[in-house]
Amino acid sequence: MTNVAQLLQYLPATEGWLPKWMLLVASMAVFNTIQNFTTLKLTRRLYSAVSPGTVTSLQARTFAVWTLTSAVVRGYAAYHMHDKTMYDMAMITYLIAFGHFTSEIFIFRTAKINVPVLSPCIVSTVSLIWMLKQYEFYVKV
Repeated sequence: MTNVAQLLQYLPATEGWLPKWMLLVASMAVFNTIQNFTTLKLTRRLYSAVSPGTVTSLQARTFAVWTLTSAVVRGYAAYHMHDKTMYDMAMITYLIAFGHFTSEIFIFRTAKINVPVLSPCIVSTVSLIWMLKQYEFYVKV
């Protein structure tokens, strides 16, 4: 068995691209979690509308814990796409992420519209719409 074949066996076995997408998003969230625990550099780019001193280590670690929590939910849901509870919980994580980032841009004004903010906004929006459109395909109610 080749190395690629060995890696592919760990991907979600559920049909369609959505489970693989959710696993990819969860994996990227783990990277973001590590980044938030180790440095403020990327977090300060995200909340760029405030002075750099306003983004604290405590805030970054709190954000890291939220990000890790959402990664676990999304990763677990990727392997359990037919479980209504897991599917719903994963959708809610995307809704919360979208709400957070859009409120930081438009209500609290701590973030500017730039690549670091647009990335999670786009991922959460695309994922949420995709999950809503595919709900009946994956969740058999």
